[in-house]
Amino acid sequence: MNLKVTNEAKHFTSTPEVTDKYTAEQKTKLAKASRDFEGLLTSMMLKSMTKNTEGLFGGEEGLGSDMYQSMFENEISSMISKSKGLGVAEELYKKLTGEDLPADVVERLSHLEKDTKKAEDGKNAQSSSTDVKNDVTGAKTDNSNTAIEPAKKTMNRINKYEDIINQASKTYGVDTNIIKSVILAESAGNARAQSSTKAKGLMQLMDSTARSLGVNNVWDPKENIFGGTKYLAGLLRQYNGNLKLALAAYNAGPGNVDRYNGVPPFNETKTYISRVMGYLNHLNG
Repeated sequence: MNLKVTNEAKHFTSTPEVTDKYTAEQKTKLAKASRDFEGLLTSMMLKSMTKNTEGLFGGEEGLGSDMYQSMFENEISSMISKSKGLGVAEELYKKLTGEDLPADVVERLSHLEKDTKKAEDGKNAQSSSTDVKNDVTGAKTDNSNTAIEPAKKTMNRINKYEDIINQASKTYGVDTNIIKSVILAESAGNARAQSSTKAKGLMQLMDSTARSLGVNNVWDPKENIFGGTKYLAGLLRQYNGNLKLALAAYNAGPGNVDRYNGVPPFNETKTYISRVMGYLNHLNG
């Protein structure tokens, strides 16, 4: 049957309603996920680009170089992704939603990131004295997820002492990764390391401490590792398995930990604890 249509516009008495595939909140989350992905991709690119030079600092082997390397890479990738970036976030967002990344979503994302950072800072401050049990050692460890990846050359040095570390672990009941993390922070695996305060060897033992631990030759890797592990095991027992306090005592002395009834307010000690925990988180990966 043929129908005579005199006014085609009358077939649409109102504009068809178009329903958005995503809500404003969902778009904000997608934008954040896209930006986080770009940040991760940027970080991977930086690691790949600097692989042959052993990092952004050209293979320098200072005791804190691995930590600063990781922090610097993360900060650069974050800054790149939050500025114009590589354009990956915008393309990914467009692929998911079918539209360009609008300014209002970017603004909401900016507020969301600020609020998240405030919440995380508050949570970290609240939980700074809260510890989580480590199933392997019984030591209580900080619940931070920050990981510090040691330089390949440094790990190769540490791996040379794998058998000694395993023996010391079994003898004194301290997890192998905790021993390795302390060695990484103390000497970067250099058996001939000596500090300005005359701490010596892989686990940086002072002469008086070494003597009290029965270490005859502080430069001997086995004696040094066994002595340092024995000392660390004693500190863990003294502080009821609290690894954070044991590390503070290892760095600043038990007297300072007892005097301040916790981690002493020394920047060096706080940095030291963060460094050891960063290595431990990486090794436990």
